[in-house]
Amino acid sequence: MPYDLSERLVIGIASSALFDLTESDAVFREQGEEGYRSYQEEHLDETLKPGVAFSFVRRLLSLNDLAPAPHDPLVEVIVLSHNDPDTGLRVMRSIQTHELPITRAVFMQGKSPYRFMPALNMSLFLSANQEDVREAVSAGLPAGSVLGPTVEDDTSDRDLRISFDFDGILADNASEQVYQSNGIEGFREHEIANAGTAHDPGPLKDFLAAVNRIQRREEEERQKDPGYRLRVHVSLVTARNAPAHERAVMSLKRWGLRVNDAFFLGGIDKGKIMRILKPHIFFDDQAIHLTSTSRTTPSVHVPFGQPNEQAPPSLGQS
Repeated sequence: MPYDLSERLVIGIASSALFDLTESDAVFREQGEEGYRSYQEEHLDETLKPGVAFSFVRRLLSLNDLAPAPHDPLVEVIVLSHNDPDTGLRVMRSIQTHELPITRAVFMQGKSPYRFMPALNMSLFLSANQEDVREAVSAGLPAGSVLGPTVEDDTSDRDLRISFDFDGILADNASEQVYQSNGIEGFREHEIANAGTAHDPGPLKDFLAAVNRIQRREEEERQKDPGYRLRVHVSLVTARNAPAHERAVMSLKRWGLRVNDAFFLGGIDKGKIMRILKPHIFFDDQAIHLTSTSRTTPSVHVPFGQPNEQAPPSLGQS
């Protein structure tokens, strides 16, 4: 019987998001594909160091201890790579050395494999390659480019903290377009007038839905074991403030989704919040916010909607 992904949280991860490929990328730029191939063969047994999304992925996969059986995991992480199978060997060996339970991969020499996301039921693709991410988002797929620090992961801590912006991430960017056209007062009037109308979903709404399924599984575990400590924590961190906050809250409720905390900041620097909140990953569609958050927090740029229609900002390694 085929392995069914339909009820699992599935994400795709490029090696550039999972590991620090600074040296490898430099070799590719300076020596081309053949030099890169030789370099990876020579360093095959040297384990790659963790990258921006490593801690997020490790903690997400650790939630499989809530699965009903080892062969029926709640979470699947699949490598999606530009490498060919030969040069991808170092990536897979590094995954094994780091003891990450990732066994599936797609290697496509020189081509982006994001086109296979729907076939693999992926609700998220993370990469450091901005061009790949933009192409995926343009094709209507949920993807983001990672940027920011590689945070040292405390293996004794099992919590997973995920933070989302709202407009252009969980919701579409229709209200952002109103803001761009009519300014802040026009935006507020529009949101008050439409407070009872849910937004159309944005690119990561299904990813949050999958995370919420795991949170419900945690609640079931706590009902059986009152001593169980909830590990997944979701925050909304948005530039909205009152009265525009009401439509965001109502939209989540209409979609059947929830967050644990919400920060309605009204223009306050999100980076200051992140330094205290310390999420393992933060998703936003606007470079102006990520410039601040990525100084301390693993961040993801989702190039969705009007703010990203111009020339792409330089947000990190390509």
